[in-house]
Amino acid sequence: MTASVHAAHLAQLNVATLSLPFDDPRVAPFVEMLDPVNAAADGAPGFVWRLVEEGTADATGLRPMGEDVIVNLSVWQTQEALWDYAYRSGHLEVMRRRREWFKRHVEAHLVLWWVPAGHLPTVGEALDRLAELRAHGPSPRAFTFASSYTAAEAAPHLQAVPPVQAGDSAVV
Repeated sequence: MTASVHAAHLAQLNVATLSLPFDDPRVAPFVEMLDPVNAAADGAPGFVWRLVEEGTADATGLRPMGEDVIVNLSVWQTQEALWDYAYRSGHLEVMRRRREWFKRHVEAHLVLWWVPAGHLPTVGEALDRLAELRAHGPSPRAFTFASSYTAAEAAPHLQAVPPVQAGDSAVV
């Protein structure tokens, strides 16, 4: 299926490797910022959805890449909306302090890709896109802010994906 530009949203996954255990008191400042930063995302213009673990307010308990790696997966209406949230909001403070809590990545730790509007990506789908970016570099299927592609450029790669149904274990 070829989707129009207006029928696509931007998905993003970023991963961070903890330099200390999540419950270490030195990580507490990060943990204390989670609720306000997530609330800011939820209320940001262009925000569509973010992954949360069932029964919690965030996804920090999910560890699909290992016990020391946390994941953040979200969907935005546009790349500009995600950029504005990431770099022009309280989220920037967390990014400035990330070296206090997370190891420096030598591989790509952020991947962006276009999805059909209404599709909520699974963690597995997101990890596949990150692996694709790491293995092959940026493409219309997996890219970064520095090497981005438009929804129109990605349109041939969009697939019709049925909406996730309540109870689907792929989205927690």
